[in-house]
Amino acid sequence: MENALSKKLYIKTYGCQMNVYDSGRMLDSLKPLGFELITPAIQACEQDETEQDKYLFSDADMVILNTCHIREKASEKVYAELGRIRMAKEARAKLGHEMIIAVAGCVGQAEGEEIFRRAPFVDIVVGPQSYQNLPKMIGEVRRKGKLVDLEFPEMSKFDALPDISESPISAFLSIQEGCDKFCTFCVVPYTRGAEYSRPVSDIYREALAYVAHGAKEITLLGQNVNAFHGEGPDGTIWDLGVLIRHIAKIEGLERIRYSTSHPRDMHDSLFAAHAEIDKLMPFVHLPVQSGSDTILKAMNRQHTAEFFLKHIERLRKDNPDIQFSSDFIVGFPGETEAHFEETMELIKTVGFAQAYSFKYSQRPGTPGAEMENQVPEDVKSNRLERMQQLLRQQQLAFNQASVGKTMPVLFFKKGKHPGQVIGKTPYLQSVHVKTDKEIMNRICEVELVSAGANSLEGKLVENIFTQI
Repeated sequence: MENALSKKLYIKTYGCQMNVYDSGRMLDSLKPLGFELITPAIQACEQDETEQDKYLFSDADMVILNTCHIREKASEKVYAELGRIRMAKEARAKLGHEMIIAVAGCVGQAEGEEIFRRAPFVDIVVGPQSYQNLPKMIGEVRRKGKLVDLEFPEMSKFDALPDISESPISAFLSIQEGCDKFCTFCVVPYTRGAEYSRPVSDIYREALAYVAHGAKEITLLGQNVNAFHGEGPDGTIWDLGVLIRHIAKIEGLERIRYSTSHPRDMHDSLFAAHAEIDKLMPFVHLPVQSGSDTILKAMNRQHTAEFFLKHIERLRKDNPDIQFSSDFIVGFPGETEAHFEETMELIKTVGFAQAYSFKYSQRPGTPGAEMENQVPEDVKSNRLERMQQLLRQQQLAFNQASVGKTMPVLFFKKGKHPGQVIGKTPYLQSVHVKTDKEIMNRICEVELVSAGANSLEGKLVENIFTQI
């Protein structure tokens, strides 16, 4: 396989935007070995295997599952997918072709050698801090057999990655990794390690490369992105607000976002950036998880509901156009109906443009998994449905309030219907328009004419758009 002129690579990405970034960097590191991507794009999968997946599996010289360990039964879903890939590997073997299978990401980090026991046809297991070693591991897998790399190397993985070779119009850029917060429900500190911030000069260089390859929007990523504390070119430590001001100077970059934040790490220069930097989108994803101080304490969030609401109030004062998204966990151990109602009141107080909500699931190795007073599944399901109904109402209300407005929309993919193109507003609202004009990979002014809960319909404002 190594001697082939062109080798086909299938990457399936689960979970967060950080994994999407990591998958793209894996591709960059494997291109010098002759690998070409056969998946449609590097993006997080939104559903289980499709018929197209089966076809692509059968045609792949290498398959990488870049996994997430946050959600319930994440490991079991990976093993189920591996079972389907195994059939493709065996079919290729009968034809005399090889297939290397790698499990990367947080399930790889958490499961380690157990993956080889349960799926002995897997060749490589590599953690999220070691994927820069994939090219070397591919070269060694024939000689040494199965390989696993779950190290947290002293040298940053970013130092070993090649330069950016291409970019979508909306690019992800990892600036910070790991977490020191140790929320009792979360596995990230164990799978991603301690907080680490990249040097500003490296981030800026990568941002320049993305823009040079066509990016108009960059989302700065981190497990706790607003905890960023990277060394600046002047030798001092820069925070996220200062970094955003620096990135905003790049000519050709139109939009800046960041995700995911922690309420404890909001700071003055970031507040100021939202008031003063036009390129910073007026949309903040700030996970609160619960509106009950009792539950927040049990989660080890180390903030209160009032603390969170004061951040919301200040951001709105600094930028009246700003809107919010958040994360909520329903049914954390010990949550009573009264605690749940406190969360519902917080949601009503803020009014979210978007939000994500989940039932609590026990993650092995986390303190929450060992807590008493686990909430019955039927109670969690009932509360989640009530919460999601409220959140859907708020999202629909925000979308409906947008009707009649004209907004810049970044168009990045084709819709299901002929002539339909899909884009996103500064508030990450999905907008579809029908047009015979070539607007893919453009930022166009769009009049929003109708709204549903999950998307809006728009009409192009003729001759007013930014061409890429």
